[in-house]
Amino acid sequence: MVRKRVVITGVGVFCGAGRNVAQFSDALLNGISGIGPLDLFDASAFPSHIGCQVKGYDPLDHFDRTTARKLSRADQFGLIAAAEALADSGLAGHYSPFDMGISMGGGAAGMFQSEQWLKALLAGENAPPVLLRGVLPDKTATEIARACNLAGYQGTVTTACSSSATAIGWGAELVATGQQRAMVAGGSDTLSLLTFGGFNSLKVVDPEPCSPFSLGRQGISLGEGAAFLVLESEEDALARGARVYGAVLGYALAGEAYHMTAPEPTGSTAARVMRNAIAAAGIDSGRVGWVNAHGTGTPLNDVVESNAMKLVFGERVQSVPLISTKAMTGHCLGAAGAIEALATVIALNLRIIPQTLNFRGRDPECDLDYCHEGKRPCEADIAMSNSFAFGGNITSLVLGT
Repeated sequence: MVRKRVVITGVGVFCGAGRNVAQFSDALLNGISGIGPLDLFDASAFPSHIGCQVKGYDPLDHFDRTTARKLSRADQFGLIAAAEALADSGLAGHYSPFDMGISMGGGAAGMFQSEQWLKALLAGENAPPVLLRGVLPDKTATEIARACNLAGYQGTVTTACSSSATAIGWGAELVATGQQRAMVAGGSDTLSLLTFGGFNSLKVVDPEPCSPFSLGRQGISLGEGAAFLVLESEEDALARGARVYGAVLGYALAGEAYHMTAPEPTGSTAARVMRNAIAAAGIDSGRVGWVNAHGTGTPLNDVVESNAMKLVFGERVQSVPLISTKAMTGHCLGAAGAIEALATVIALNLRIIPQTLNFRGRDPECDLDYCHEGKRPCEADIAMSNSFAFGGNITSLVLGT
């Protein structure tokens, strides 16, 4: 079987750093962070009171009242981002609905609405059971498929913070092998009291805006949002005259089988996955211009990812910038991989390497080039986007223009 080259013909995003691709691109280009005080729920009991929330969001700006009541916050964000990506692709009318599918990643899904249901129930108020349906991560994909008439493959990946990166890889696989002619691939995840409290209890949340790879970093800043890419074969895209943003050149994934929350310290598994993704792309590591790191800002993760970079790139490692966009977007959990893949595609098109915000000082254990001093021009046409999740779920995407 001849594998097809998979290209990206539509992009969409809705998150705390930008409510559409234009806003998100501006934030990426100018280093504008969406991290700030939270008001979605009462965070006063926790060490951190900040995150990258979509502030001032009103569902009625996007949905009628009846529809909005049936959708979780994650459903709504996913629908908005997927609709932008599909409109951008100009895909409508070109393929049968049975030739178009959705592959998405999620995590907490409709937890926020479920918390509202439980709160109402315990208060003796009317608690509509429809609010509970969103706790299943697959519901957002179902809602997007129904709204956008995607009657082909429909699937949801839940591998913690690598979920949506894996969903993009799987969506590309379905196109490359001819099982689907077009895929909407990405993820959606939103803040909730339970996830915020849980991550604070693990002591991996920084009270200040996260500062990946910096001295004195204390952990993540949580975020929320959704991002989707429309994937097609290059042959089909060119035949219909579609705009092509780039290509999913290769991907790889693995499980470390090491620890529920800690990465394997040498970075050897992460390095193996990165090498496998490069091999799947049919290139050598010298073609990779820069890497969009998982880069959470936790003391351990940043060191391990830096170690993995050294194993992959060897003596060339200092000329391959390793950046993190999480200080701009927060850590959007199940949607993180998709938002970061989108940031990588946008940056490749803008011919820049994004900056890593919130530098606090140089950590001797993080001794690579992290673009702390600001964005920089770059002519590289290939970059990698890493997603390293709890449970040792690792995914790397190789993206090109």
